[in-house]
Amino acid sequence: MEMGKLSLNQLEPLFNKLEELPKNQRIMAFAGVFVLLIGAFFYFSFQPKMKKIDLLTAQYEKLDSELFKVKGNAARLEKFRKEYKAAEQQFKVVMRKLPESDEIPSLLESISRSGQDVGLEFLLFQPRGETRRDFYSEISVSIKVNGGYHDVAQFFDRVARLSRIVNIRDINMEPLAGKKENQLSTTCTAVTYKFLEKSKT
Repeated sequence: MEMGKLSLNQLEPLFNKLEELPKNQRIMAFAGVFVLLIGAFFYFSFQPKMKKIDLLTAQYEKLDSELFKVKGNAARLEKFRKEYKAAEQQFKVVMRKLPESDEIPSLLESISRSGQDVGLEFLLFQPRGETRRDFYSEISVSIKVNGGYHDVAQFFDRVARLSRIVNIRDINMEPLAGKKENQLSTTCTAVTYKFLEKSKT
């Protein structure tokens, strides 16, 4: 209380001087004090809050942008999941068409029989072993046959219709010298595939 009274007593001469001033000067003095008070309020109270509001606004905009990206990624993720599921189904279908190891001899026999059934004369039917790839190996067979063009075409068609995947590559056809018309000597490579199971460790 004494400090409060002391402060008021110290300010009393200032108030007395203000009362002695003309009315216009008193108004200007009070206006100056009011402006100082407003300025002090703005500087010490309002301005820090404005800075905080600006900071929070920037953080909100950043989070909103990140949320937009996350929503976009989530939508794409669902699309990728569907595409992956479809690819997985296709892979399973293809895998069912790859022969098992114990099916290779019967498959090669089916290829040979497909040619014989349409009347082709086999001069060469020679398996060339396996070529390892990533998760499968290729099994190639060198083939040389004599026969008509339509017979060869039927042979290729029958091979394409086999339940297991067989591709015909490196086809070369030449007319047979001294033979009747439309007789060809055809060389090609039949390629089938075998899935390589990962070794269990």
